[in-house]
Amino acid sequence: MRKILCFAVMSMLLIFYPASILGQSSSFYLFVGTYTSGESEGIYVYEFNAETGEANYISKVSGVENPSYIAISPDDNYVYAVNETGAENGGSVSAFSFDKAKGELKFLNKKSSRGGHPCYVSVDQTGRWAFAGNYSGGSLSMLPIAEDGSLQEAKAYFEHSGSSVNKNRQERPHVHCTYVAPDNEHVLVADLGTDQVKSYRFNASKGELAPLESGVYEAEPGSGPRHITFHPEGDFAYLINELNGTIDAFTFEAGKLNKIQQVSTLPENYEGVVSGADIQLSPDGKFLYASNREDLNNIVIYSVNQENGQLSYVGKQNSGGIHPRNFMIDPTGQYLLVANRNTDNVVVFKRDKESGMLTKTGNEFEISMPVCLKMMSVD
Repeated sequence: MRKILCFAVMSMLLIFYPASILGQSSSFYLFVGTYTSGESEGIYVYEFNAETGEANYISKVSGVENPSYIAISPDDNYVYAVNETGAENGGSVSAFSFDKAKGELKFLNKKSSRGGHPCYVSVDQTGRWAFAGNYSGGSLSMLPIAEDGSLQEAKAYFEHSGSSVNKNRQERPHVHCTYVAPDNEHVLVADLGTDQVKSYRFNASKGELAPLESGVYEAEPGSGPRHITFHPEGDFAYLINELNGTIDAFTFEAGKLNKIQQVSTLPENYEGVVSGADIQLSPDGKFLYASNREDLNNIVIYSVNQENGQLSYVGKQNSGGIHPRNFMIDPTGQYLLVANRNTDNVVVFKRDKESGMLTKTGNEFEISMPVCLKMMSVD
């Protein structure tokens, strides 16, 4: 009886008390990466309130060219952003320190990504290594991170080779994702141009990165692998394919992806432009979300079978703008935020944790060409 009473009391607390009272932060810093070819000046910092779903501008760091993808260090002290350019010497990755008290970024340095148009950056769990994916360069690089958070010259570099069936988009390799697996012993690299996801063995203590020869996933020809995400338990992985609008589900073991299912993100008999973009799991791993751009401009929702990792269609939601390149779910799981690049807006949706469905909150803010959203706790 006592256990039942305690459970009932805790349930009531979860319903009626704000997250901050229950020990979970309800205030987060929201970082917005952008393309700077329009009116944007670089990376913008907002404070996001997970009780109201409102975002308030705090600061910005200017003079950062095309910071189109962002990664936050495990200790929240540093932020890393690609500079997605195709200059003669390729793009670069920039490092920033972050002052939590002031909510301000400070530029530290930048280093070459060793390839053109880097579009993805990740940081391993030790905070000592950054991985950049070069889209037009068709390559990836591993950059050491110094104790002060600054970047050093790339220690490892791998250039992919090959092509695939879509001659307009897959004429050569196009690395689109460098995802550090939950075991921190493998880096998964999605290559849109070769229809492959390659697994690399990673040793954080020695700073070693090497291809896992038996860890190459051959995607469906013409699918265009783009972004990967993992279930919180680390057993299941999900890949969104940009060119055919599908999601591949996998089990993950010893650095290998083993395909268990493929689902479509497209309406039945759809004949419009296909352009899958981002993929995210809810913090509890119960729902998966994927974005479509171009003609669809929506977020598609699936439930996740916790036993076998398979997906079931739940519904969809208009993104509230055009070209939802990136979106994210806040750490409390209560809201989903969408960065609509072509309409210069970030839209906030309320998320039902039981059904997975989204509803408009009426909260949104304008920002020129937003393309990446990341959060960290204010506390």
